[in-house]
Amino acid sequence: MPYMFEFWALEHQLPPDGDWRTWIMLGGRGAGKTRAGAEWVRAHVEGSRPGDPGRAARVGLIGETLDQVREVMVFGESGIMAATPPDRRPQWIASRRMLIWPNGAMAHAFSAHDPDSLRGPQFDLVWADELAKWKRADEAWNMIQFCLRLGDDPKACVTTTPRNVAALKTLLDAPSTAITQAATKANRANLPEAFLREVERRYAGTSLGMQELDGVLLTEPEGALWTVETLDAARRERPEQFDRVIVAVDPPVTGKSTSDECGIVVVGIVQAGDPSQWGAWVIEDATVAGKSPVGWAQAAVDAFHRHDADRVVAEVNQGGEMVETILRQVAPMIPYRGVHASRSKAARAEPAAALYEQRRVHHLRGLAQLEQQMLMMTRAGFAGPGSPDRVDALVWALYEGIIEPARSWSRPRMRSL
Repeated sequence: MPYMFEFWALEHQLPPDGDWRTWIMLGGRGAGKTRAGAEWVRAHVEGSRPGDPGRAARVGLIGETLDQVREVMVFGESGIMAATPPDRRPQWIASRRMLIWPNGAMAHAFSAHDPDSLRGPQFDLVWADELAKWKRADEAWNMIQFCLRLGDDPKACVTTTPRNVAALKTLLDAPSTAITQAATKANRANLPEAFLREVERRYAGTSLGMQELDGVLLTEPEGALWTVETLDAARRERPEQFDRVIVAVDPPVTGKSTSDECGIVVVGIVQAGDPSQWGAWVIEDATVAGKSPVGWAQAAVDAFHRHDADRVVAEVNQGGEMVETILRQVAPMIPYRGVHASRSKAARAEPAAALYEQRRVHHLRGLAQLEQQMLMMTRAGFAGPGSPDRVDALVWALYEGIIEPARSWSRPRMRSL
């Protein structure tokens, strides 16, 4: 039973159906990627009995280094040796960096650091591990394609934690690629609870956590105003108190279930006390979707009371005075200011992005969806799907809390004669 992988494997560890040439398994740390790759190789090289031929006889094992191929893919706790029953277990020949199965199938180990070593070999199966870490990923992957020329249907399996590298993005976009994805917690049954508690405490709700725990590829298009590094540098613990708290709202055009989200972002301002705490702190992304006008207004008012805020700021380009009317239906005495956008979303976002470069904006945890949207905002506009409602709300909060006050302070004052 321990070796009947198809019986107890998690869904994301099984190859997808359909006609594909490359299967990419994107997963968080500990999601079971290595075991999935090892079992995929087993399923192809083993026959019904130990000496029977399988569907593949020549396999390429490519990792970032030869040491990683040997220690992770071959001899690791989830590697080929550990996954294979004793009567089918291959022999490792260190001098030749290869495995030989009882049925004669062979697997050769290669380092992605040396793409030229892949000139000449030929395979009907390739397992590539942690491709997103390869320093020469483009060159190595190109060589792999020329090696996959044996058998009737040569295939490759790529197991990797996603990173924003060109080779991985190109491969994901290829029509011959099939993709499965899983978070670390999908493999909770096989991981220590102490490990899960610690990494979730440290990284849940952060862009780094989305990449390393959720297995989400965080892309930064050309001309991005924010980067993963910028957002990670902005993350800090909450200060003791705020001098002002602002709730910014970017209302949707309509209140239908299919309409855009209503961006609601809460920002606290620190202007006194410890200078290291000065600046803006993004406290909460309270964005809602598919709500009626009264529904999103109630969500904004709830955020106002939850954080004991000082003011609600809302963009009124689409709704005009109706935005204030709806908010006051829910909370008649709420402090409110309507703001009107006279420039494009990208042009408004640039001053806000500059504040991040100056380390004047800080993020608390739990803002992963907002941060993912921020990564898609470029100088030419929003490169993601839909509308950047969360980013719009953030920008209005920063205008109200830092940008506009700074402009008023910098204006020269006229003395009366």
